[in-house]
Amino acid sequence: MKTLLLYVMQLLEPTSPDVILLFFLLQSTADIPMPVFALIALVAYSISIALIIPGLLQKNSGWRKMAILSAVIALIFHGFGLKERLFPDDGGQNLSLLNVGSLVSLMICTVMTIVASKNRGWLLLPIVYTFALINLAFAIFVPNEYITHLEATPGMLVHIGLSLFSYATLIIAAMYALQLAWIDYQLKNKRLAFSSEMPPLMVIERKMFHITQVGVVLLTLTLCTGLFYMKNLFSMENIDKAVLSIIAWFVYIVLLWGHYHEGWRGRRVVWFNVAGAGILTLAYFGSRILQQFVS
Repeated sequence: MKTLLLYVMQLLEPTSPDVILLFFLLQSTADIPMPVFALIALVAYSISIALIIPGLLQKNSGWRKMAILSAVIALIFHGFGLKERLFPDDGGQNLSLLNVGSLVSLMICTVMTIVASKNRGWLLLPIVYTFALINLAFAIFVPNEYITHLEATPGMLVHIGLSLFSYATLIIAAMYALQLAWIDYQLKNKRLAFSSEMPPLMVIERKMFHITQVGVVLLTLTLCTGLFYMKNLFSMENIDKAVLSIIAWFVYIVLLWGHYHEGWRGRRVVWFNVAGAGILTLAYFGSRILQQFVS
């Protein structure tokens, strides 16, 4: 998280008040209680959303520096607050459904904020920040606990890390697919004028497939490590996760094959991408949600 802060500091003027504020935050986070971390993050996310949405509607870019600054503050305090939830004082890791969801949203927001700092992907930011805000609020203020001890099983640590990265990457690809579909629909219905700040549809589509390829590689590694390290992969407890993950993998493989060998484009690739993300979401979170409701 501090790396992200230093990266954004380089984008701003070295002597600006924004950099001074960020430097102060970097040095003074050690003694802040966890609920305060969360509240600051929630407020900062809200401010960033409140700056971004009117700016997009009014086609005004003067708000962007403040929106990025507020988002970076939100990400920093989100990370510190979530760290306290993930690593309790009595040892182990609290990988509850809400904590994992909040961690994934933090990863997605971090990537999208870096993309936005290069004047790309602003249309998606209100969605990802709202998602992160809701996830963080539930993770911090709703009691939830699922203690594991990954330090005793390094292989499982690798598997879970790969699964989080693959899921976050493929969700970002799905968001690019939705952005592609929305812009295409607006242009075809003459509801959206061309803008110098709007990337061409071909650029969005190309990025979507590049991100999807990275996500599929990570998902393949996730499945391989699961087969290697999880002895109970196909037990009653995990069979739904395994089967749905494999189905999602096949959906993405068909998508990439159809695009590069059959020239698939347009709505078909959007539906495949979103369907793959939906199936993967069911694989990662569906059974956990069902278990928590049943219990």
